Amino acid sequence: MTALDVWTPDSLRRLEPEDLPGVAARVRELLVSSVSATGGHLGSNLGVVELTIALHRAFRSPEDVILWDTGHQAYVHKMLTGRAPAFESLRELDGLSGYPSRAESPHDWVENSHAGTSLSYAAGLATAFAAGPASRHRRVVTVTGDGSLTTGMALEALNDIGDRGLDVTIVLNDNNRSYAPTTGALARHLRDSRPGVAPGVFEALGFRCLGPVDGHDLGALEKVLADAGAERGPLLVHVRTQKGRGYQPALDDRTEHMHGVGPFDAGTGRQYVLPRGRVPAGSVLGPCLVELAAEDPDLVVITPAMGGPSGLDVFQERYPDRLLDVGIAEQHAAGLAAGLAMAGRHPVLSIHSSFLNRAQDQLLFDIGLHRLPVVVVVDRAGITGGDGASHHGLGDFALLRQIPGMAIATPSTAAEMRGLLRAAMRHPGPVAIRYGKAIDDPVPPQGDDPAAGPDDDLTAWQVDPAPGGILVIGAGDLLPCATEVAARLRAAGVPAGSANARWIEPLDARLPALAREHRMVGVVEDHWSRGGLGAAVREYLADEDVDTPVRVFAVAHHYLPHGSVPDLRAACGLTPDRITVDLLARWTALTAGGGSLPG
Repeated sequence: MTALDVWTPDSLRRLEPEDLPGVAARVRELLVSSVSATGGHLGSNLGVVELTIALHRAFRSPEDVILWDTGHQAYVHKMLTGRAPAFESLRELDGLSGYPSRAESPHDWVENSHAGTSLSYAAGLATAFAAGPASRHRRVVTVTGDGSLTTGMALEALNDIGDRGLDVTIVLNDNNRSYAPTTGALARHLRDSRPGVAPGVFEALGFRCLGPVDGHDLGALEKVLADAGAERGPLLVHVRTQKGRGYQPALDDRTEHMHGVGPFDAGTGRQYVLPRGRVPAGSVLGPCLVELAAEDPDLVVITPAMGGPSGLDVFQERYPDRLLDVGIAEQHAAGLAAGLAMAGRHPVLSIHSSFLNRAQDQLLFDIGLHRLPVVVVVDRAGITGGDGASHHGLGDFALLRQIPGMAIATPSTAAEMRGLLRAAMRHPGPVAIRYGKAIDDPVPPQGDDPAAGPDDDLTAWQVDPAPGGILVIGAGDLLPCATEVAARLRAAGVPAGSANARWIEPLDARLPALAREHRMVGVVEDHWSRGGLGAAVREYLADEDVDTPVRVFAVAHHYLPHGSVPDLRAACGLTPDRITVDLLARWTALTAGGGSLPG
């Protein structure tokens, strides 16, 4: 990093056209070097380098609004608005966010990281600007790409913008991909559009269309964006880009073009492996579903554009007609699952925890109300790390447990995940299985069956009690933390046992009796404190008139920033050290005098 790498929109506009290819090349170098160290979204940003340079020369940010949809393609925008020197801290705790961040820069208007939202923001901003001084013409530009236009919300906003003739420019970053190739009729329509022939669907909605234009031709981009800046009313600029542009390992990755990556070797593009004993959860899910599909011809898997990240490539290779990728359309995906179940099929809906919120109405009424046997596998649950507030899976249990009749499981190991999937497929009603991005896969003792898992009893926990002492309940990714706490308490002379709450809804029917046998209960979970496992345990015990004190260790009810998983857990107090110290203090107070506990 040198002083020459500190770009701003003003400095870019002062450059001569012949200087711009050098800027683009240097930006790509910085993208690869920084993301290789921190992980992040690489392929999309490599594809928008020239487009971002042209945007900041054609428009005057932040007076003109530039929105990014999805926000993961805004790395270059950040570099060109003075933040290139901070990229060594990308996605780290207290470092640079991997998405637009209002706290970082006035050039970042919204912290949008879920697809399809920018057009609604744009409609609101344009409506407000239209009511301002007539002499102040402020453009609202939204760079929409990576499959965002397949979302229902985006189509709703298109309809409104066109109907009201709002002064919004949509720059369609058409790389034919979200994570993998974009699916659906709209994507096919865009692929088939010829130069000089406007995509009819947008014209029908009231948009004037420009392009398609080569998204890597700086001269062509500057001309079309200058033309767009002089226009009024709804406008679409169709730009075709290449995901992974300029970095051969990304181009060679035919599946995702290194869309979202962990730290990797910049020379080869090879990602570093997880620590021994940990595996990507998708590497367990995919093969298990293949095995189940071989036994059940009615099993169908649905994904809203997350097949690769969820580990479903192996399933698609084996059963291409039984994997339905509906694009970034979570509501439709859940409704589709309901219809399949009504017709006697056995749908598995694979969805990331942070995107589950989008399908809540369908989960609650289309699936839950009809008591349909849909299995929802919820990936990326809990604290997920560098992608920040909108990508942590901290509210899924609270959403799911409000659905009457929904059983919810949370495996702590790969073997348990396989067993829970089998149990879920045999259950007559809806089941959700939540798990993190990676999962423990310890080498089993000789003679153990690595595919062994829990039976069909949806309330069965694994419990190692310590009557008269402390029972530490853990679930999923934090079960090892809970068992370690129990071991440390025993080493300190405190009777302590542990419980694996692998089914968290319904709770184990033995819980009231277990709580009465112990003098204190601790609950360790990777979820917000409100609506989580600890809250459910407290409610259940209160309903059963059990007054054993319950101490909950969870994520406080606020938006958690980006950072590594260990750093964030430490910041939340979710470490064996912190929890053990807390429980020891409470145990001492409980046993020393009168049974009162510290607040």
